[in-house]
Amino acid sequence: MERIQKIIASSGYTSRRKAEELIKQGKVHVNGKKIDELGYKVSNNDIITINGEVINQNNKCFYYYLLNKPRGVISSTKDEKNRKTVVDLIDTKERIYPVGRLDYDTTGLIILTNDGNLSNILTHPSNKIEKTYLAKVTGLFKVSDLKVMEKGINIDGFKSSPCKVKIKSYDKKSNSSKVEITIHEGKNHQVKKMFNSLGYDVLKLKREKYAFLTLEGLKSGEYRNLTLKEVKILYSLAHKKKES
Repeated sequence: MERIQKIIASSGYTSRRKAEELIKQGKVHVNGKKIDELGYKVSNNDIITINGEVINQNNKCFYYYLLNKPRGVISSTKDEKNRKTVVDLIDTKERIYPVGRLDYDTTGLIILTNDGNLSNILTHPSNKIEKTYLAKVTGLFKVSDLKVMEKGINIDGFKSSPCKVKIKSYDKKSNSSKVEITIHEGKNHQVKKMFNSLGYDVLKLKREKYAFLTLEGLKSGEYRNLTLKEVKILYSLAHKKKES
């Protein structure tokens, strides 16, 4: 346990004297609770924020963004073909990277951060983080195929885990369907391949939900910072899986 002003100063955020001023001004929170007591002690597991910015106790500040990825943007930090990347859309000088990936022509929710621990939690298969997609596919999607998909499909030498599937709408004029699918795996092109294996081509694909996070309030290309509460809940997902 260390005094909070010492931890803040050690992180490189500001001097100890300035840290004490920030504490007195009520701008410092620990695990979401406002701290106005000089000398308050924290542990390595506590999440410290100043004006909403998470302070890393190992001399690094963490940043967390939720982006509504547009079509035609690469889910990478850079592209050898000089195409626009998801990092290009975030106004920051920090070195951040996407958690997982969305295909070039897939749109929707993607998280960017420089927090390796959280990235590992969200992408590790054992944590089974749910991701929900809305797919527009060719043809009128059959209920019988829905049941097959829910049980898991053999693709690329492995069988996908059971998932949730819901038919949202039919468009008989264009002979297409909108289907919602929730999976917790992240194999390459998995959703598209699952539909392809049943004879449907994916015309459009959008990730609408990641765990409990949604795209509410964000237009294509827009982003926002994750809140401290959201970050804490995301961290807790690993613990919940271990306890269950």
